[in-house]
Amino acid sequence: MKILIFGNPLVPQDSLAINLIPKLQEQFPSKEFLHLDPTENLEQYGKHLTIIDVVHGIKEPIIITNPDKLSTQKISSMHDFDLTYNLKLLIQAKKIQTVKILGLPYDMKEEKALEWIKYSI
Repeated sequence: MKILIFGNPLVPQDSLAINLIPKLQEQFPSKEFLHLDPTENLEQYGKHLTIIDVVHGIKEPIIITNPDKLSTQKISSMHDFDLTYNLKLLIQAKKIQTVKILGLPYDMKEEKALEWIKYSI
């Protein structure tokens, strides 16, 4: 099983999921954790995607299965094209069927995040 990880390693508030990759690989050797850019061709990873990412504006971790519940910003350049838009387009184009996003608050401690992910994958 491939689990897609998103975030920016240069931005502390957006790097939690990326920082967890070595520990996740150690805890789940049968799964592959891939750090990707949100504009990549995500459909190449299957019709049913599992994603771990930081979700801003939440206080507790959540599981999101409907990308329509995620807010988007106005797109004025490719820089504004993000994971939410990509997922919505892929579902609309029937390139993927389902998505499960394990959303982490940006200020969650790594050990607590690992424990929650263990029961949520």
